[in-house]
Amino acid sequence: MPRLRTPLGGTAAVLLVAVLATAVLAPPLWGEKAAAAADTANILQGASAAHWAGTDGLGRDIFFRVLVATRLSVLLALLATGLGVLTGLLLGAAPLLVGARVGRLVTAAVNIAVAFPGLLLALSFAVVFGVGGTGAVLAIGFAIAPAFARLTGTLVATVAERDYIAAARIAGVGRLRILVRHVLPNIGEPLVVNATVAAGGSLLAFAGLSYLGLGVQAPAYDWGRLLGEGLNSLYMHPLAALVPGGAVVLAGLALNLTGEAVARGIGQTTPLFTAVRRRRPEAPLPSNQDSADVVLAVEGLHVSFPGVTPVRGVSFTVRRGEAVGVVGESGSGKSLTALAIAQLIEEPGQVRAERLEFAGEDLRHGPSRAQRRLLGTSLAMVFQDPMTSFNPTQRIGRQLAEPARAHQGLSRRRAFDRAVDRLRAVRLPAPERRAHQFPHEFSGGMRQRAMIGMGLMGTPMLILADEPTTALDVTVQRQVLALLEDVRATTAAALVLISHDITVVGQVCERVLVMYAGRIVEDVATAELSTAARHPYTQALLAAVPHLGTDRDRPLTVIPGRPADPGDTPVGCAFAPRCAYADDLCRRADPPLEGGVACWHADRTVAPPGPGG
Repeated sequence: MPRLRTPLGGTAAVLLVAVLATAVLAPPLWGEKAAAAADTANILQGASAAHWAGTDGLGRDIFFRVLVATRLSVLLALLATGLGVLTGLLLGAAPLLVGARVGRLVTAAVNIAVAFPGLLLALSFAVVFGVGGTGAVLAIGFAIAPAFARLTGTLVATVAERDYIAAARIAGVGRLRILVRHVLPNIGEPLVVNATVAAGGSLLAFAGLSYLGLGVQAPAYDWGRLLGEGLNSLYMHPLAALVPGGAVVLAGLALNLTGEAVARGIGQTTPLFTAVRRRRPEAPLPSNQDSADVVLAVEGLHVSFPGVTPVRGVSFTVRRGEAVGVVGESGSGKSLTALAIAQLIEEPGQVRAERLEFAGEDLRHGPSRAQRRLLGTSLAMVFQDPMTSFNPTQRIGRQLAEPARAHQGLSRRRAFDRAVDRLRAVRLPAPERRAHQFPHEFSGGMRQRAMIGMGLMGTPMLILADEPTTALDVTVQRQVLALLEDVRATTAAALVLISHDITVVGQVCERVLVMYAGRIVEDVATAELSTAARHPYTQALLAAVPHLGTDRDRPLTVIPGRPADPGDTPVGCAFAPRCAYADDLCRRADPPLEGGVACWHADRTVAPPGPGG
């Protein structure tokens, strides 16, 4: 490992190897000398050629006893550290493993435990578990767990909201597997460092407990017990205390420094962050009204969090092969609607709906195993940020293969071969080589193509694309949109495309849903968007898009006012404070979505004037 080739890493590794070798070899080599019968003629002798560190109160060789005590001291410290790390890991990851509600209770208990000094906790637990080596291991392990749990919880929280975690959830990957395969590799470096620091601390803690008589009991002995015996004759025979004390310091230093070097090597070695309309498919898209043709049916969808309901009564249907665009300003509820459909809203968020069906399955009561399998194979989610859509510590091919192994029962080799085939299907060059690369080796457009390829690992009936062209340049944006359209034409999958850009949606979709303040305010055919849009908000969005005929001597058109605050939605029509047609009726009552538009004045014939004239 390159990190161990540095002077500091090499020195630390040599120290650790020496400590471990001593722990293994010392008992069989010098065990008899260390446990020799009392020699009253050589009690408390100083250092000599016969006894390098002198003798103890019974005339036994201190140096050999320190060497032999290495095994028990290191073993007990590692056992306590392992117990503390495992306990802290489970407690810190509780919100991910058992859900937010129970996780909050666990986190609160951890925060209370962290408030107590570690030594006080260890002494308290030692009294509870009793004296002896076993009790000391339990006491020290549980004493170091709260601090490790708090660190783990903080690190898990920074990773749990990444898009690749959401993708794993959509694929139906279990919570424990998400923790092991997707979360821990991305937070491993600080955990390893703190675990090794905890191991060094455990050595000191054992020394303290043994000195107080709560640790290892006679006739067994560890460094702490030898240190306690040596302190009784510190002024007459200082080596009796200095030698075991020095052993504790050297072993702790070796653990800490080696752990630091190893962590740097096994941690994240890759950086986390390093418009022409296409021809429509000639085959007509299905247009019958048979309910069997409906892929997604949403009625009365509400998404709420404590004190705020950002999605308020959304209703729409998507049919097989249909492309539907969802547009609106930030905060209008577009992405939350998609996350609710994909079953990615977690506590304290609440999802309510009169109807929420995907491929005929009711999703309102939480996904069962069968529903997770359905979502993992028939729903493809393309997230808005290609930089965070993939786990940076795993190769692309492995990540694409995971849903196929989880839901289709494919072997590792067959799943990887299918991943290569899907990368080829989304027109990535050299797919075999790309499948063995890490995400940081892909450009933004290539990552987005690979994310679409992940959705094609199954047989998608619906593609949810949430701002798939964010942070991509215009050329790559066009390629990604073209790929989505080709995938839809090839697989007959329905597409829901979420975007801020109403012109981007117009290039790909047949229908456009315009959202404002958590509601759909207009449902209009793309062909009629520029000529027959009836809602003032839709007209304002269209007017704000510059075009070749825009007068460059006049200010660009903007929508006056500010978007509605989801936490303080006004009574009546939410768009009324920004609308040129608003009257008392608009401010009193929220218009229903009738005839494809939610506006009390949708029958007007004159469009509202823009800010410029």
